[in-house]
Amino acid sequence: MDKPLAISMGEPAGVGPDLILALYARRVELGLPDFTVFGHTEFLQARAERLGLDIAIGAAGSVDFTDTLPVVDVDGLVPDHPGQTSPVSAGAVIRSIEMAVAATLTGACRGLVTAPIHKAALYNAGFKHPGHTEFLAELCAVDGKVRLPVMMLAHGGLRAVPVTIHVPIRDVPDLLTKQLIVDTIKVVAHDLKHRFGIAEPQIGVAGLNPHAGEGGAIGREDLEIVGPAVAQLQFEGIGITGPLPADTLFYPTHWARYDAVVAMYHDQALIPIKTVAFEEAVNVTLGLPIVRTSPDHGTAFDLAGTGRASPASFLAAIRMADAMTATL
Repeated sequence: MDKPLAISMGEPAGVGPDLILALYARRVELGLPDFTVFGHTEFLQARAERLGLDIAIGAAGSVDFTDTLPVVDVDGLVPDHPGQTSPVSAGAVIRSIEMAVAATLTGACRGLVTAPIHKAALYNAGFKHPGHTEFLAELCAVDGKVRLPVMMLAHGGLRAVPVTIHVPIRDVPDLLTKQLIVDTIKVVAHDLKHRFGIAEPQIGVAGLNPHAGEGGAIGREDLEIVGPAVAQLQFEGIGITGPLPADTLFYPTHWARYDAVVAMYHDQALIPIKTVAFEEAVNVTLGLPIVRTSPDHGTAFDLAGTGRASPASFLAAIRMADAMTATL
């Protein structure tokens, strides 16, 4: 517990830096664990002053968290222009993630919390990934082998996982395979046991089609792909039920029967969790050798620099990363 959490600063034009600073300012009141920010020191100081926060910022390794925010400085140019992305800051954003991941992989930090990024602002700087999750998986590759990253949104006992993530909806049926579903759910089952401490997790699986296909009458994917994947996992001893109609599976009383619900595509999983817990849900990446959490919201450019953004989800992400790494 003497090792800090790592926090990457995220998109400078968004609310991520605001929330990091605002939460640090309330560290005693909230009983926050120690964390180190990987970001641009001068920018963070400027944003703190803009927000009217009296915060001391110093170099990580030479300051005490109780009175100074530890920062591992990332070089580059990072203007303090809330709501306005800048191409000059993209490299620093990418490096902050790379450095935070490296520190967590080496054990210098015990877990990673990432502030939201704006992918469009990063593409000209060489960012080639469909999302944050996929980038983290590549950074955590071992001997060139990239593990399957699995996105989970969690709030208390409610957890939702999409099998396909940042892809067009028209591509989902072609991307869904029995093996992808099996591999995804094995990661979920493993991490529910080993990251969340659930001895015998129970997993519900949503069908792709309305009414889970109604035996092939409304599409055959649930009959020919999802169903066989569930059957294989049941044979291997995983507690799993499905495919189930998604329109009733996510009713909170039904949802609560399962330790996680696995859905077939991004919005099928994320709309329910964001509906019941938009400001408090946490994005967790499963399948990595490190613990990574993130708030479930985006950059919220309209709130950046105003001090009005809710810190609830970011606070929940810090608390979850802390709980998941409490024994490290």
